[in-house]
Amino acid sequence: MRTVVFDLDGTLADTSGDLIAAANACFRDMGAGDLLDPVRDAGTAFRGGRAMLTLGLQRLGRADDAAEVERNYPLLLEAYAAAIDTHTALYPGAIEAVEALRGANYKVAICTNKPEALARLLMTRLGVLDSFGALIGADTLPVRKPDPEPLREAVRRAGGDPARSLLVGDTVTDRETSRAAGVPSVLVTFGPDGEGVAALQPEAMIANYDELRDVVRGLIG
Repeated sequence: MRTVVFDLDGTLADTSGDLIAAANACFRDMGAGDLLDPVRDAGTAFRGGRAMLTLGLQRLGRADDAAEVERNYPLLLEAYAAAIDTHTALYPGAIEAVEALRGANYKVAICTNKPEALARLLMTRLGVLDSFGALIGADTLPVRKPDPEPLREAVRRAGGDPARSLLVGDTVTDRETSRAAGVPSVLVTFGPDGEGVAALQPEAMIANYDELRDVVRGLIG
């Protein structure tokens, strides 16, 4: 069975505003105020909580304070869970594209480096969790992307064949994951890196979700 696996942050949904808000809550608790900008720093938000904390500490001249990153990481996750869908929105056409793939007999799944419980909470709040046959998060398995096993396990749990799958994503992590798994990647150009993802040499790029079904058909049939 052919399977299309989606990254979540920056691919299915723009989660940057709520991620940045959670990081800024940590910085305010330090007495530093809001150190990150939801627009300018969106790319860092899509790289995870530790990346945001590290960037903020760099701006305080504390670039090497790994202990402070680790101390604040669970606090960031707590703040994020408390307001996970305040600013977050699905990208236009995302779920319509997912449903079109399902209607064409593709399996669909999510493979994200967001903790699984948070990913499930967000997709439930957005009302779309049931559109996906499986969800693998950063802590579902002992390894996470760019290791290929989370991608393969997402395909298997959705009822598909890992050899007939592809990954839709937005970052170098997604590109490296697909390459490690030996399957195609489709990178979106509406994320913060824009057309810059072309440098990652994915098998395909899409500027909007209307293009996805035809691209998928061309890559995995």
